[in-house]
Amino acid sequence: MDLTITPRTVQLETVKKLREAIISGHFKAGARLVETDLCKQLGVSRTSVREAIRVLSSEKLLILVPNKGPSVADISAEEAAQIYHVRKMLEGEAAALAAKNGARDNIAEMKRALESFEQAVEDDDAAARISATSEFYEAIIRRSGNQVIGDLIHGLLARVNLLRARTMSIPGRAQHSASELRKIYEAIAAHDARGARAAAVEHVAAAYKEVKDNLELPH
Repeated sequence: MDLTITPRTVQLETVKKLREAIISGHFKAGARLVETDLCKQLGVSRTSVREAIRVLSSEKLLILVPNKGPSVADISAEEAAQIYHVRKMLEGEAAALAAKNGARDNIAEMKRALESFEQAVEDDDAAARISATSEFYEAIIRRSGNQVIGDLIHGLLARVNLLRARTMSIPGRAQHSASELRKIYEAIAAHDARGARAAAVEHVAAAYKEVKDNLELPH
């Protein structure tokens, strides 16, 4: 068994750790990131840090300012509204297709992700909630059979997870999310395309309402 850690492995882990630090709020919106400090904190080379910064700026989690370096991006109220609008369309369609598509029978995978999310809610584990939600939607995308929808959702994923982390910190929201995700799962398992679409759209709408009612986003 080859357990060698390759430069690519280090690079992927650097991106993952820095992304998690931003999404969790360890690095706040507007904070300027200094490469030398990141090298020390992450224990990696400047090359790895620079590549991670490049990747996360492409995900719109970081802003690159000439002569000032990277800073943590924030999501404006208008951008959040647009993200949730697009999510309704993409996730609603993905859920409907997943309900219709019985050829890719990964219901057990979807159920495991849902149960992991419910356990994370019970444990009040913020990182596990985000991870399990992503796994749940990955299962839906695979079952839908539409990779273009998957690619579009993946393009939004970092910013979606940033908003998820904030909304799920609102008291009661994570519990409501668990109930909403279970409705999506049950509709897909029952091959109810209309119900799956409605449940997915309802889930996104409920999350956006929490954003509007509880989060102060810049205009």
